[in-house]
Amino acid sequence: MNGTTRPPADGGTPPAGNGTTARRRGRPPRAESADTRDRILAAARAEFSERGYEKTSVRGIAKAAGVDSALVHHYFGTKDQIFEAAIEVAFAPALNAPNALADGPLDGVGERLTRFIFGVWDNPTTRTPLLAIVRSAVNNETAAAVFRRLVAAQLLRRVAAQVDLPDAELRAELAAAQLVGAAMMRYVIKLEPLASADLEQIIARVAPVVQGHLTNP
Repeated sequence: MNGTTRPPADGGTPPAGNGTTARRRGRPPRAESADTRDRILAAARAEFSERGYEKTSVRGIAKAAGVDSALVHHYFGTKDQIFEAAIEVAFAPALNAPNALADGPLDGVGERLTRFIFGVWDNPTTRTPLLAIVRSAVNNETAAAVFRRLVAAQLLRRVAAQVDLPDAELRAELAAAQLVGAAMMRYVIKLEPLASADLEQIIARVAPVVQGHLTNP
């Protein structure tokens, strides 16, 4: 037949093959991509929150999202990369902290930043994913490295950029250490009486220290 493909007898569509490219397995149509990606990301946040970094697997995330493992790799890459994407979304409220520095005079920056950070921690909606992030970072060095990279790139450098003084990055890190340490003791370790102390009392005591780190000569 000179290599010519004959049409089917019933006049239907010929099978895919000569010149026809079938959609690759494991990848949804473009219209479904955004929904699929969001579903995977939500499943990842839930898995990391419930199981921690070490016990969470790409296969487990895929199962929870109702997709094939190949799709998780397609959208996010490695387990480290999906962890970073998941915590970036969960950590997003805290990433607005640099805005608190710019919203007022320099002599009140310590109180504004302290009030903002503790406000994020004190809100159950934003506290729950933060607890999952911190616990994963404390218990696993790979998770800690991802967390440090995110905090350094998207939080501390932005804070330092608004502190027009020598050693701005060191100042920002010391202020962050004060805030993170106090938050850890209150919300993660739950050490008393700090865990039950009135929030305004905590802000009143911590804010001057943060102010000193950021603005003292």
